[in-house]
Amino acid sequence: MSNTKEVCDSLISKGVESFKKRDYIHSLEFFTEARSIANKYKWDRQLYDATFHIGNTYYEMFDYGEALNYFLESYTIALSKLDAKDEIASLNNIANLYTKEKIYDKALEYYTKAYQLAKEKNIDARKGLPVMNIGYIYNKLEKPEKARYYLKESLKYLEEEYLLSAKILLIENDLLLGNSHIARKEAFELLNNPDYSNALNVDVFLWSLISKSYLSENNYEMASEFALKVLDKKPVIDIKKDTYQLLSDIFKKSGNLEKALSYKDSIIDIEKKLNDIKNGRLFENNRVKFEIQNYKEQLIEKEDKIVHERWILYCIITIILVMVLFIIIVLRQKNIVAKRNQENSELNLLREKNNSLILEQKVLNSTKEQERLKNEIDTRNRKLSAKALHLSGRNELIEEILNYLSKRPKYSKDSTLASYVESLKHHIKTDNDWDDFISHFQEVNSGFLTRLKAAHPTLNISEIRFIAYMYMNLSYKEIAHLLNITSDACKKRKERLVSKMELPKDLDLYEYIANL
Repeated sequence: MSNTKEVCDSLISKGVESFKKRDYIHSLEFFTEARSIANKYKWDRQLYDATFHIGNTYYEMFDYGEALNYFLESYTIALSKLDAKDEIASLNNIANLYTKEKIYDKALEYYTKAYQLAKEKNIDARKGLPVMNIGYIYNKLEKPEKARYYLKESLKYLEEEYLLSAKILLIENDLLLGNSHIARKEAFELLNNPDYSNALNVDVFLWSLISKSYLSENNYEMASEFALKVLDKKPVIDIKKDTYQLLSDIFKKSGNLEKALSYKDSIIDIEKKLNDIKNGRLFENNRVKFEIQNYKEQLIEKEDKIVHERWILYCIITIILVMVLFIIIVLRQKNIVAKRNQENSELNLLREKNNSLILEQKVLNSTKEQERLKNEIDTRNRKLSAKALHLSGRNELIEEILNYLSKRPKYSKDSTLASYVESLKHHIKTDNDWDDFISHFQEVNSGFLTRLKAAHPTLNISEIRFIAYMYMNLSYKEIAHLLNITSDACKKRKERLVSKMELPKDLDLYEYIANL
């Protein structure tokens, strides 16, 4: 298949060479064959290139309808199969067609699409041409203010070969803005720039702009002098027609109606020649299409021949298959034995599968039991938390009463009241409550304290108590009440514990003990 792809690329290269020589018949033949091969094997790159070049060929043959069809097809291929660079190239060519036909609104639409896509994909190398062409269209629509923004923008991205075009369009833009003196000065600077001395038709374009600048200043002698310079260069027929129109305008404005009418007649002759060329091109295009159609029919005949040869091949394969079938029948007995062995294997596999299902059920039951036990532990822990919080509230209330009494000395002389105070102080002692709490905690969270002491044997009773409260997910405030300390002291105790237990600083203490 790689050889066939190389052949396809070779056909496209031959087509390009013929195109450069203006041998459009052979170029279309090469491109058409390459397109047929690429379409058959679904080679998107080759299919796009061949289709794109066919569109270019029809464009050069003035068959803009056919060119548009192929450019649209190449755009569709690029859109679905290739990258944004190919999309932009197709959009530019479609816009060029509309520009050639002077359908400027459609041209502007496709140039803008190409520019927006280049911006979206951040492809600087593809931004220059479409944005310059947008400026060119706005010049044509006589909207020089809009045109100038896009032409200035294009200078950032254009390569050297297109930079001159943008500069010429900016000179034309100055002319449209009424800055004829500036436009003429810039035109002369480009004419005298040695970097552009070999550029194709640069003098023709600049002389034409210089002529228009003089015309806008009513300097008819200089305007006609530079317009005639353009004609002396024997430009292509389109430029010649525009120059005749310019000379007609010059002489009409200067009052020389005879010469103005003479150049109008020249325009009519040019248009007749253009029509003759287009008619000749149309005949040539139809002839080329006829030959291409014949070529396609030859390709179809070739395909039919391949199909016939394939049919013969299938017959041979069928004979071979019959022979193979005969061998299969001979070996049938062996296959039966193999099938029985397979059935036995499947039966064993089924038994193993059933055993696996039983094991899975046991695991599921075990998981459910663990879940039940976990829920039960959570319930008991909630009860323990409630009890601990109750004790905390009781101690807090007793402390408030003791503080109140301690601030009033007259009560200390009352012996009965003093005995009650001692009784209250006895109640806020937490050792007996803690022993009772630990007993319940061990019952609910079996083994936790044992694992904690084994992992961290240096912890004392006070620290173990603090960790137990944290394990029950009590807040700092709640723990502080239970331990008769402030919230800040509670936080500092946690930090000291993390350090003492040699845990990483970024590890959450609650997360650590919950997984212990």
